[in-house]
Amino acid sequence: MKSTTSTSEKILDIAQSLIVAGGYNGFSYADISATIGIRKASIHHHFPTKAELVSALVDRYRQQTEAGLKSLHERISDPAGQLQAYVNYWHSCIGDASLPFCVCAMLAGEMQMLPEEVASQVRAHFHGLAGWLASVLRSGAEEGLFRLDKPPEEEAHMLMASVHGAMLSARAFGDPGLFILIVAPQIDRLRAR
Repeated sequence: MKSTTSTSEKILDIAQSLIVAGGYNGFSYADISATIGIRKASIHHHFPTKAELVSALVDRYRQQTEAGLKSLHERISDPAGQLQAYVNYWHSCIGDASLPFCVCAMLAGEMQMLPEEVASQVRAHFHGLAGWLASVLRSGAEEGLFRLDKPPEEEAHMLMASVHGAMLSARAFGDPGLFILIVAPQIDRLRAR
C-alpha cells in the first residue's frame, strides 16, 4: 500500500511542477508518464481524469498552505512578524526556484477554462488565504503595529494581489529581486507610523 501512496504523491509532485511551468493545459498524462517512468494507465488508476488529478493537487496544496500558516502563527506571535515571514517565504522560494510561483495563482489565470471541481478548490484557497491575511492585519491594527486605510478584508485582498503580481513580474522579467522590490513598499505602507 505504501507504494500506492508514494506513486500518487510522485504524480501530484510532477503535476504541480508542470502546472507551475505551463498551467492546466500545459501538461498531459504523457508528460507525467515520461517524467516518472510509469505507464499512462497507471496514472489513470490513481487519478481517472485530469480534473480529478488537479483537484487532488489543489486540495493537497491548500492543506499544506493551511498547515504552514498555522505553524507560522504558532512560531511567531507578533502579527508583523507573521506577515514578514509570509513575504519572506515567497521571496526565498522565488529566489531559489524551489516554488517559483503559487500553483493556485497559476491556475487562477485560467479560471474560465478550468473544470468547476478545480475552480472551486482554487477559489477556496484564495478565500482561506485572504481570511488569514485579514486576521493578521486586524490583529496587527489592534496591537498598534499596522495602520490600515481600509477594512482588514480589503487590505488583505490588496496585499494578496501585490504578492501574486510580484510573483508574476519576477517571473516575467526573470528577476527574483523584483518580488521584494514590489512587495516591500506594500508592507511598509501598512506599518504604523
